[in-house]
Amino acid sequence: MRLKRAGVPTKLLVLVMLAAIAVALLSTQARLHAAQADREALSRQVQEQREANAALQDGIDHSGDPEYLADIARSRLGLLAPGEIEFVDSSK
Repeated sequence: MRLKRAGVPTKLLVLVMLAAIAVALLSTQARLHAAQADREALSRQVQEQREANAALQDGIDHSGDPEYLADIARSRLGLLAPGEIEFVDSSK
């Protein structure tokens, strides 16, 4: 049995197909890297939002606590309780 050698058109067709496969593979790989970067960014956003939700839930849980409310009034609003004196460090 004798094998017939491939002609120039057949070799050219195989070469074109290999080039098309290589381009498709590179395109798919680029899309995969972009999707992984998007996934990592979204994972970071999810974690940040979970932390924000936990802080908000903590605020809700302690909203009736007078100590918590007094701390918020001092730190965020700059209020003082009657008879309290605020000392300011002027060395900074």
